[in-house]
Amino acid sequence: MTARPRRLANPTERLWRRQVIRLIVLAALGTVITLLIRALEHSLADQGIHFSFDYLFEVAGIPISEGRTLGIAHGWPVLQEYLPTDMNSQALLTGLFNTVSVSLMAIVAATVLGVAAGLGRFSSNWLLRNMCFAFTEAFRNTPLLVQLMFWYFGVLLQLPPITAVAHLLGAVTVSVHGISAPRIDSLLPAGVGLLLCLLAMLMWISTTALRQVNRRARMIVIWLIAALVVLALAPAIPLNVDYPISGRFQEFGGVNISPELAALVLAISVNSAAYIAEIVRGAVDSLPIGQWEAAASLGLTRSDLLRQVILPQAVKIALPSLGNQYISLTKNTSLGIAVGFPELFNVTGTIANQTGRSLEGFLILMVTYLLLGTAISFAVNYANSNALRVG
Repeated sequence: MTARPRRLANPTERLWRRQVIRLIVLAALGTVITLLIRALEHSLADQGIHFSFDYLFEVAGIPISEGRTLGIAHGWPVLQEYLPTDMNSQALLTGLFNTVSVSLMAIVAATVLGVAAGLGRFSSNWLLRNMCFAFTEAFRNTPLLVQLMFWYFGVLLQLPPITAVAHLLGAVTVSVHGISAPRIDSLLPAGVGLLLCLLAMLMWISTTALRQVNRRARMIVIWLIAALVVLALAPAIPLNVDYPISGRFQEFGGVNISPELAALVLAISVNSAAYIAEIVRGAVDSLPIGQWEAAASLGLTRSDLLRQVILPQAVKIALPSLGNQYISLTKNTSLGIAVGFPELFNVTGTIANQTGRSLEGFLILMVTYLLLGTAISFAVNYANSNALRVG
């Protein structure tokens, strides 16, 4: 007895079947989440706890040592100094500002240092090669919290006191209160910010239109547009240089990098750089030996070989792992609470203790970190897709 042949579904039927399955899964997931939220609300109500986010619009009343928050000035949203009279939501924005600032600085520093250390593992110089190896193993195999304590208590708090402040380059001061440098204050007229956004969009459109043109011509056009923008806006933007002044107990003026901020950026940057160095080394090692031999046969120096042949190919392999490392780096900023730096986790915990809204606060915290990680993942995936498309 022969088996009846199985009827194959046409593409339209398969598409509708997939859509129905997705809708069923989403409906089931939404039902489960709704039931969990209702159960949580009933459980809290039985204990006399009211689940609400109204506390976000109450006066915070807590001091935050550094950072900026979002405010309104002349009808425009601006970044301004945080005050204890601001709302809890603005205090959370201050913590978010500090978290994002540390993450961006650490990502740039860790990438530069990590790529340099990873490529240094392939150096023909014995001393440089082993120094990069020792750096990677030392900072990869010790806890990040221990490294943070070392930078804060062992290095930054051992700097000279304010009465014996050290001057670098005549304008930068270094003391136990942090690093202070001159600040350029720009008094932008109303509408200049919008004009800058429009000019940035114009530059992006022009470079996209010139994508098929050779790289040198494209860079000439970009620099010409940038020069025209500077020449057009320079007379309309008054500049004022604010130099730091050493007082008896603290620094005044300029821009100050506190020891807490410096310790957190240093610890996260160096620790992440050790992992990035291993990612880069593994990506370079995965390339076939023929790439090295072909480039060497062309007479390229070792530095040109790494920069022009090996590294562009290794980047495509390393990008997914780099994205994971950047997400871990962003989450590690929560260790700033160990040295008293007011990042998002620290500020959220302080507000939760003041208002008793621990559950609401940590829900906001989890969603915020989720959004930050998703944004980093999207950016890395976009860069990865572009790299693969270029070939």
